[in-house]
Amino acid sequence: MDNILLAFETVFTFTSVMAIFLGVLIGIIMGVLPGLTVTMGVALLFPVTFTFDGISGILMLLGIYIGAVYGGSIPAILLNTPGTPASAATMIEGNPMVKRGEAGRALKISTTASGVGGIISNIVLILIAPVLAGLALNFSAPEYFALAIFGISIIVSISTESVVKGLIGGVIGLSIATVGIDSVTGYTRFTFDSTYLMGGISFIPILVGLFAFSQTLLSIEETYGQTIKKTKMKIKGFFPAKADLKATRGHMLRSGLIGTFIGTVPGTGGDIAAYVSYNESKRFAKKPEEFGKGSIEGLSAPEAGNNAVTGGAMIPMTTLGIPGDSVTAIILGALMVQGIQPGPLLFEEQPDQVYGLFVGLLIANVFMMILGLIGIRYFAKVVDVPKYILSPIIFILCFVGAFAINNSLIDVFVMVGAGIIGYFLLKLKFSMSPIILGLILGPMIESNMRRSLIMSEGDISIFFTRPISAAFLLLTILALFLPPLISYIKKRKAY
Repeated sequence: MDNILLAFETVFTFTSVMAIFLGVLIGIIMGVLPGLTVTMGVALLFPVTFTFDGISGILMLLGIYIGAVYGGSIPAILLNTPGTPASAATMIEGNPMVKRGEAGRALKISTTASGVGGIISNIVLILIAPVLAGLALNFSAPEYFALAIFGISIIVSISTESVVKGLIGGVIGLSIATVGIDSVTGYTRFTFDSTYLMGGISFIPILVGLFAFSQTLLSIEETYGQTIKKTKMKIKGFFPAKADLKATRGHMLRSGLIGTFIGTVPGTGGDIAAYVSYNESKRFAKKPEEFGKGSIEGLSAPEAGNNAVTGGAMIPMTTLGIPGDSVTAIILGALMVQGIQPGPLLFEEQPDQVYGLFVGLLIANVFMMILGLIGIRYFAKVVDVPKYILSPIIFILCFVGAFAINNSLIDVFVMVGAGIIGYFLLKLKFSMSPIILGLILGPMIESNMRRSLIMSEGDISIFFTRPISAAFLLLTILALFLPPLISYIKKRKAY
């Protein structure tokens, strides 16, 4: 308790509070712009930390981290374009709500869920960081493989129109993930003697192309020749309705804990947490048939899950010196520049600094909720912008976002190609989410499966004899077979 009180004294200075506030604001802006990732925003402003005394600069980086993860949900809901990979799952329920004229309601639920998820992870971070970090340390290749397989099973849940088309999309994503240098043997695969393809096909251009570019092409086709009707949306109040909070509170709490746990596992991220949270929310929902059509429970779950990863990823970084994701790797570097060495001794030698980071993270989540709820009425105005104005802007952001990753024109061509293919897939009623899920989890599945088999000398029982991997595989079986079984039982009872 004394350490936490000391941390409050360290953080509650004008410089530190303003650094957090500016960081959150910059992060939201970075998250809103498609193609500009959380990692990019933190990396760009990393040099600024040298100009601050103490941990104020690092607190600003944490603010950017929190703000950008949340900010990605705004274009995902309003424009069906994920601002960050972690917000891809948010589109499944968010955009249908916008089409029903409930943009304000969707944004309020999203903002609240983001804040709740972040605060839950922060509380867990403060209370049981060493315990959870110890659990994550037990993860080896078999556990990572089983976790990724559990993640890929979510395709069944997100493929609301056709499970077959969802599985085809997942295979497409997994196939794209095999392009490049084999992580185990070092051989090149499907590169066609191209130096660009040796590093694999960049993930962000495909994400921007499949979701933003293709959707805009479809929108232009659907609205061509139509009379423009401007809709006026009245947004009352700043907070979600009591009924919405009551309906989503359980989903927020569960997803916050799921996201925190996934965040403690190095190498995972908000995108995996979002899809896992969405799947579990659908499993426990009273009306799972509403998912995919604008369910508020389905909207709150991925937002709470992906924002909870921010606190979870800090656990292995602070207690073990192992970054939970690419953003915490940059923050780890910033800490070391300031003379703070993360690891088991940090809590004993510099408790005011480490707990100062935890308190700063809590303040960042509060600022994120305040800025998000105040800005809702302005964010929602995006829906009223005519398509002939909005579409060119989205196109420009697509090109800028694709180019900005590696300053490569090839990435722009990849984005356009993915967008055109995505357009035809949308016409054929395919969902884009399974493709992205396969692309995200493909490398994790393949590399860890092969490492596991090397560890066991080809014995596949290694996946079933280790408790954590066996538990994840059991959850995978339940995720695949429980929904159709429940549906079958309901049909039998109806007769």
